[in-house]
Amino acid sequence: CSSRTKGNSSSKKISFINKEGLNFLLIPLKESHNITFLILVKAGSEYESEKEAGISHFLEHMCFKGTEKRPNKKILSTELDSIGASYNAFTGREYTGYFAKAATEHIDKILDIISDIYLNSLFKEEEINKERGVILEEKNYYEDTPRLKIEDLIFELLYKNQPSGQPIIGNEKVIKSLTQKDFIRYKNKHYTNEKTLIVLSGNFNPTEAIKKITNLMKNIKRGKGGQKFKTHYKQTKPAILINPKKTDQNHFILAARAFNCFDKRRYTLSVLSTILGEGMSSRLFQKVREDLGAAYYINSFDELGVDHGFLGISSGVSLDKTEEVLRVIKNELDLLKNVEISNEELKKAKNYIKGKLALSLETSNDYAFHYGLQYLIYNKIYPLKEIYKKIDEVDKKSIQNLARFLFRPEKMNLAIIGNYSQKEEGKFKKLII
Repeated sequence: CSSRTKGNSSSKKISFINKEGLNFLLIPLKESHNITFLILVKAGSEYESEKEAGISHFLEHMCFKGTEKRPNKKILSTELDSIGASYNAFTGREYTGYFAKAATEHIDKILDIISDIYLNSLFKEEEINKERGVILEEKNYYEDTPRLKIEDLIFELLYKNQPSGQPIIGNEKVIKSLTQKDFIRYKNKHYTNEKTLIVLSGNFNPTEAIKKITNLMKNIKRGKGGQKFKTHYKQTKPAILINPKKTDQNHFILAARAFNCFDKRRYTLSVLSTILGEGMSSRLFQKVREDLGAAYYINSFDELGVDHGFLGISSGVSLDKTEEVLRVIKNELDLLKNVEISNEELKKAKNYIKGKLALSLETSNDYAFHYGLQYLIYNKIYPLKEIYKKIDEVDKKSIQNLARFLFRPEKMNLAIIGNYSQKEEGKFKKLII
């Protein structure tokens, strides 16, 4: 049994414990009246071959459709609803999660149910066929919603013909063809003890909780499990992806290739992104929305995975001002490269990041998601004080150096949905270099 403990404040201690092959992350919150039980597994769309595209997400849906102990979906939902629980599941590119949150006195119930759906889902063919229709409609929803669709397109542009470039929801042909055998095979390959992190956050007795979960999870498949497909890319010039569609707005993401989530410059990237387009006082919000009146939303964000990453700028803009907006964005990127930011703007960005982090950790599920995903990826915990320290260490010169590293022609990528044809690719290349 190994144990590592990190404090995230003077009153809370987060501990990692490996017991009988199970990985536990315990986040005690003595003042809490509730508890969150979260099971995370390293399995997502970047673990899927082309023939499996969408199975991680589909499998996540199927885990709420019945187990041996609870043979249909109504039994599951009724049990959880009867205690007023909040529950769901989610699929990302590099992980999948299952969770329930309930009042502290219902800890035994949510431990039993979430471990049950994780281990013992039946994947009945009749339920697969029903849910297939739901997922296809979910896919249609994404296809018909440009603000969501554009997120898939930028990954497709950046990581062509590989799992990292596939949409999480998957390929329609694959979704229509998946069978019970496919789900069982995929689950056996990926849902193993070494790839799984069990997170418990809230008011609980650690010794009792570990004992109960260990018993509930005793039949988990053992082993390293399947590994993520490595991401490969090589870019020497700007890239454009145009999705012609008759819309009332043009939606785009402009992305500059960056680095993976382990790079020490990630803190500098966070500050740079905040200055550029996070918050209503950010440069792009002021220039594009307030001054030009050209967009309802515009924001920047960093998207860093274990072996790839980018800084993105996303917006939905007026049809007649799209090119002007791209020129404004390009000008702001050039300013970051060529003109050192002010002390005041640097301080504001740092305080914004630290303030948002503090506000994001208020409930047991906030703590479970934040530290659970952190440990799953980094295999360690970064207390808030440590993150604050890293943010405070970012200086003006490091931001300028990073801007010069990022905003170069050979790193720029633009995905756009709107009233354009593929023939206009050259025009957009000129706007972003």
